[in-house]
Amino acid sequence: MARRERCSGCGINMLVSPEARVVRCSECHTLTNLVPMNARPGRTRYNGPPRMHENPYGNGPSPQHPQYPQYPQPRPSLSPVPIYGRKRALLCGVNYHGKSYKLKGSINDVKSMKYLLVETLGFPNDSILMLTENEREPSKIPTKQNIRKALKWLVYGCQPGDSLVFHFSGHGTRQKDYNHDEVDGFDEALCPLDHETEGNIIDDEINDTIVKPLTRGTTLHAIIDACYSGTVLDLPFVCRMNKEGRYMWEDQRNPLFYKRTSGGLAFCFSACDDHQTSADTTAFTGTNVRTGAMTYSFVQAIQNERRLTYGHLLNAMRYTIGDVSKAHGASQEPQLTSSDKFDIYSKPVVL
Repeated sequence: MARRERCSGCGINMLVSPEARVVRCSECHTLTNLVPMNARPGRTRYNGPPRMHENPYGNGPSPQHPQYPQYPQPRPSLSPVPIYGRKRALLCGVNYHGKSYKLKGSINDVKSMKYLLVETLGFPNDSILMLTENEREPSKIPTKQNIRKALKWLVYGCQPGDSLVFHFSGHGTRQKDYNHDEVDGFDEALCPLDHETEGNIIDDEINDTIVKPLTRGTTLHAIIDACYSGTVLDLPFVCRMNKEGRYMWEDQRNPLFYKRTSGGLAFCFSACDDHQTSADTTAFTGTNVRTGAMTYSFVQAIQNERRLTYGHLLNAMRYTIGDVSKAHGASQEPQLTSSDKFDIYSKPVVL
């Protein structure tokens, strides 16, 4: 006779056979390990549904489960990629086709990043969600609504040991800070495909969505290839490095605003400082294929040396980009921000 078991991911009740040892949830695709009925002391048959008790998280009763006293969380409506596994990535590339400010390298950037994650860093193909204008599914076009949903998907149900990656290649901007939580008086923002009508995604929202939910043991790396992106995740510590590679951490914490994680770690590599612009160039490929200077330098550094520290990775990127930014007459210095201070020359980058 079938029995009921609770999904270890989203918490819903599932009907499973008495002999089952593992089951995949039809809703969130989490694998739940089970103990067969005949292996449970004092139990030889299904004893009916769990008793009900008052639900402190809402109106009405909810099932009581003695071993897993968890309550189902709202599941992101966008779920084109199964929510399971220790590695998960969201890659957004926006070329803004047909616009006067169109880019030509952003979609190339996310393709390069996916190749790096899968072929070099061991990310499963089906744990990577790509949003570009070339995708056929409407839910994978990088509109503001789709990017918002995808960001929630990225951190949904994060657990100790999870490695999460968020890569964005496209336009960035800055706008007046109305809640006065920024040191420089401006919010940094990412520009989705439909930003002209729907608006930008500002750093406050990005922090609320993918930084604050990070639980202990979870690590997020963001790679943001956009203008004005230095503190676009609103992380509290900014690594200030001079030309000789010496650095210090700048503390941007504001006691009136909570900008930390829920115990996890967050790191962000940005293309440039908050007042700088970033380059979309053919300088690295030797052809007419354009790439973002920051994405290219990041991918090349990781591929050339797998056990780079944060300091050596940042230096390698700055060195690679230096000549290109001079050729374009721009000032572009990759930035590192973090949820915690640490020795950047001893801590290895682990994605």
